[in-house]
Amino acid sequence: MSEKRFGSIEAGGTKFVCAVGNEKFKILETNIFPTKEPDKTMAQVKAFFEKYPADALSIGTFGPVDINETSATYGQILASPKKSWQGFNFIQSVKKWFSEPVFLTTDVNSSAYGEYTMGGAREVDSCVYVTVGTGIGAGVIQNNQFVGGTTHLEIGHGFVHRHEADFDFSGVCPYHGGNCFEGVAAGPSIEKRTGICGEKLSQDHPVWTIEAYYLAQLAYDLQVNFAPSKIIFGGGVINEGLMELVRGQFEVINAGYVAVPDLKAFIVASTFKDNASATIGNFALAQKVLNEDNQA
Repeated sequence: MSEKRFGSIEAGGTKFVCAVGNEKFKILETNIFPTKEPDKTMAQVKAFFEKYPADALSIGTFGPVDINETSATYGQILASPKKSWQGFNFIQSVKKWFSEPVFLTTDVNSSAYGEYTMGGAREVDSCVYVTVGTGIGAGVIQNNQFVGGTTHLEIGHGFVHRHEADFDFSGVCPYHGGNCFEGVAAGPSIEKRTGICGEKLSQDHPVWTIEAYYLAQLAYDLQVNFAPSKIIFGGGVINEGLMELVRGQFEVINAGYVAVPDLKAFIVASTFKDNASATIGNFALAQKVLNEDNQA
């Protein structure tokens, strides 16, 4: 029996990452290209998988997106800031040329599953993965299942308590301004405050204290709502110096109320390079949907 191949589509707001891997989830082929209009972008996706076939495919996409498999609009991009993608249906598009099993979830859920299967959460039964980049999102896993009801979580848009030195900042969220985590802690908020992107800021810049305050609030909210075994941060904004500040702020906010493990093991940065957690997660989800299809 030939070894199975699993496909991954990481559909980001600025770029797409297509990949094919083997049963050990090793990346065999990959292609990265800018996110353009749906027709142009999906033509490149189709060309990749025609050249590198897969036995099953998982899509992790930017949102909001309908991930309810019983919904009439399953796979459809909803009120996305990317106007040209609103109403586009990933499942319908891919099924036109791909006849094998397909799974769809959010990009951050794919990353969470990658951490859960082969990353920092592989030895625990629950975790939260938080991405902090252009936006903020989180995926929650408990006992091999995503946590969510009729749709995916929108944790980045939870309301936030403002830092005392940050009350005048208007925020960057088009929906909530400076009243949600994404509005005050996503990458664009750092650049709006300082004029410099986070990756180029010195570690002693005072904005990191503000950033850590917000991410620690987010981590605390995740802890008291989901009680995960581990919280993993990833995305372009995250660095180990920031993680140290987040742990310190978390300890202050928690004030000894919730019993948590050693914070250096509980609140951690992803060890995957180039956000490969999403690709690995998609391979694992493609394998899962293939196994479920074979058992049906």
